[in-house]
Amino acid sequence: MTVRTGIGYDVHRFVAGRPLRLGGVTIPHGFGLDGHSDADVLLHAIADALLGAAALGDIGEHFPPSDPAYRDADSKILLATVREIVHAAGFAVINVDATVIAEAPRIGAHAPAMCAAIAECLQIRKEQVSVKATTNEGMGFIGRGEGIAALAVATLERTNQ
Repeated sequence: MTVRTGIGYDVHRFVAGRPLRLGGVTIPHGFGLDGHSDADVLLHAIADALLGAAALGDIGEHFPPSDPAYRDADSKILLATVREIVHAAGFAVINVDATVIAEAPRIGAHAPAMCAAIAECLQIRKEQVSVKATTNEGMGFIGRGEGIAALAVATLERTNQ
């Protein structure tokens, strides 16, 4: 059995006039995140962790921000596509552990729905996905409420030896 681990990170600044999408869930908040797609930092970090674990590049290589096809794209579709890419390379997703870093909004109440959405995209059980949240203790751009970051770790197992 070959097990591989990847790490992903993403960050986006807040912007007015967009819904806030985190972990595939729309969260009530006064601002959304600025980005070429729907700017779901959590799903983007998970996608990069999966691609990194399989040594298949990063999300920007597969879904370039310069490509108009991905303008306002639903990151759940992008994550499901990453799962297909990873699966085609001979890997199965074993576990995803992620942390959202934000002063606001509060994430805790939304974490179960995020885990369910992520599990659905990855075709794994909800128990194989963990979403947590923390603040930046008022420091830096996150602490000033200018944006949100996310970190993710993904574990894959090779399915074809």
